[in-house]
Order: sequence, then structure tokens, then C-alpha cells
Amino acid sequence: MKKIGIFYSFKTNKTAKMGEKVIEAFGKENIEAFNAEDVNEDDFSKYDNIIIGVPTWFDGELPNHWDEFVPALEDMDLSGKKVAIFGLGDQKGYPENFNDGVGIFANLFERVGAKVVGFTSREGYTYEHSAAERGDQFCGLCLDQENQARLTSQRISDWVEQLKKEFN
Repeated sequence: MKKIGIFYSFKTNKTAKMGEKVIEAFGKENIEAFNAEDVNEDDFSKYDNIIIGVPTWFDGELPNHWDEFVPALEDMDLSGKKVAIFGLGDQKGYPENFNDGVGIFANLFERVGAKVVGFTSREGYTYEHSAAERGDQFCGLCLDQENQARLTSQRISDWVEQLKKEFN
């Protein structure tokens, strides 16, 4: 498998912990971590396989560090690259925009030529709407540490095993 670049904020507590779990599941020798708050275009160009970690803030918004990078991302050509996205949301506290960040990024990466991989089942979640929905799946791994923390480790493990196949 080609080396993977994983991008998430090292300063957002829950997203950082989930990023570390993803790295551990892949094996540290197979993945290189980048702080989303310091990322630049060249960092993305180094990898054919990319993982993005993004929480959904407030009413379906991207965190400031990602929102500020979107214009640069929109100008990139990521044709031939595979991107998997994991996100954190709160399906009870924000049921009308659960994990919208995953969907926002999936749409953005597809517009710049990347192939989004790592789709997961919507089964087991209760919410009203999510921009991460694609038919009966999410276009990434949606985690809810507020209400379903006990399911997180298994969800990450299953997702990483799936990505190991899709990234080849």
C-alpha cells in the first residue's frame, strides 16, 4: 500500500484523538500526520491516498482552520487521488446537520478530481438530516463521541480495514 497522508487539527481534542486511533489502526509506518491548521497545497500533492478528519461545528459549518483552506483546495487538481473522510458530530444535539462537514468535504474533493472512498452504513444512527448522506450510506466515517462513544473503536477498526482494500 502507498503511504497515506492524514490531515486533521491536532488542537481539536476529539478529532485529534480519532485521528490518532486511525493512525494506530493503519500502523504508524504507513501514514504521515499533518496538522490541518498548518497544511498547505504541497502537503496534499505528496500522497495518492489522503484521509481528512473534520468535525462539524455549530449549524453544519466547517471549523475555521478548514474553512480558511477551502479556497486553496478549490484551486487544486487532485485527479487520481483517493480521499477518505472521517468526521465528528452530535446526532442528538444537532440532528438537522449531523456530520455535515463530511459531506461538504466529499463534494469539494470530488469537484477537484479526487475519488471519495470509505463510504459507511447509516444504520445505527438517529438524526434528521446530514450532508454526508449518499443514498443509504455516509460518504465517510461519521462518529458521534457525544452519544455513541462505545461504538467508535469498532467503527474505526472496520473503516480502516475497508480503506486498506480501497486504497490499493
